[in-house]
Amino acid sequence: MQLTALIIFVITYVGIIFTRLPKINIDRPSAAFFGAVAMVVFGVLDLGEAMQAIDYNTIILLLGMMIIISTLQLDGFFSLLAEKTLSWSRTPVRLLVIITFVTGIASAFLVNDAVVLLFTPVIIGICRVSSLNPVPYLIAEILSSNIGSAMTITGNPQNMLIGISSGIDYATFFYKLLPVSLPGMAMTVLVVRWFYPSHFGKEKVLPVQLQKFTYRYSSMKFSVPIFVGVVVLFFLGKLINLSIPVIAIVGAALILIFGKVRPSEVIRNVDWVLLLFFSSLFIVVEGAVKAGLMDFFIHSSVLSEDLDGIVKLHGLSLFMSQIVSNVPYAVMMLPVLKPQAGEVLWLALASASTLAGNATIIGAMANLIVIESAEKLNVKIKFMEFFKIGIVATLLSFLISLVVLWMWL
Repeated sequence: MQLTALIIFVITYVGIIFTRLPKINIDRPSAAFFGAVAMVVFGVLDLGEAMQAIDYNTIILLLGMMIIISTLQLDGFFSLLAEKTLSWSRTPVRLLVIITFVTGIASAFLVNDAVVLLFTPVIIGICRVSSLNPVPYLIAEILSSNIGSAMTITGNPQNMLIGISSGIDYATFFYKLLPVSLPGMAMTVLVVRWFYPSHFGKEKVLPVQLQKFTYRYSSMKFSVPIFVGVVVLFFLGKLINLSIPVIAIVGAALILIFGKVRPSEVIRNVDWVLLLFFSSLFIVVEGAVKAGLMDFFIHSSVLSEDLDGIVKLHGLSLFMSQIVSNVPYAVMMLPVLKPQAGEVLWLALASASTLAGNATIIGAMANLIVIESAEKLNVKIKFMEFFKIGIVATLLSFLISLVVLWMWL
């Protein structure tokens, strides 16, 4: 059984690795789904064990946030947010600062993948009207969306996994990783300016002329307050004794009932494939754990609750996130950390796996979303152009992360 599980595990993760390469027509969810089915068909897990392997708390949290975000997207909330905030930009530097901080803060509460999907065409539109090269701003958007999403449990999918598995409450997670994200956003502005000195050296006044979007204000009167209420309850969850998944799914139910967007339209817009991907990865990793493939890592003390362990986890995250991406890597690390990790080690995994996504264009899903959206609008971000900025930003943000986490030891 151990050999069978090893073969299935390797094939699954090799499939996931190849889907990180541009122009390769292999689907990550299909690779993970194959692995999950194979674990059952070849007897590594029975069907009941496979179903029990799925962390339904994480799936419910993801589903709830997807419904809320889908409604806000269809209401035009993202476009309104981007348009109103970017209208304050009057110079290239101010535009860079606004894009960086608005993207980063929005990504913390609205899930970074959704934020960059909606912000990218708006940023490109503003740059074209202002006769600016959009690439520096898009790179800043990518870096900031990942850095900003690190500060909350709902900022990105891997943080949802880590938040649910670790049991760290929303307010504590935010309080302890906010000092990583805010300086990281400021660092992003400085790094992008440093790599494009001629672009930001001239204090050109930009025309305020934005693309017109359609907004559903009648629906936003209900959806936005519900979303704000959900975020507030996330922070108060420990006091009112409600779990994060329950709060998210209640918010989703309320937004479907009271919002003015047809529920069927919202539900169609939910990323069901991502839920399948997560569920399948849980099953694949559980098969590997049951077969004993993870025993060495689970019972070793390599990742200790000290500065040495935190440094090692950052190094491992930087390496693995470029190979399999940060979400599959985080799923793989859950059984390793559960028996031994204290709060700081869990926070280190959240911070490191998210920040590591900035090193290359294939390090995180948000990166690929921006690059693919930009290509559809005839804007190309080259691999090496992104890498030389991304690796510098990643290493500097790692340094910030290590200092902050060392303070929490």
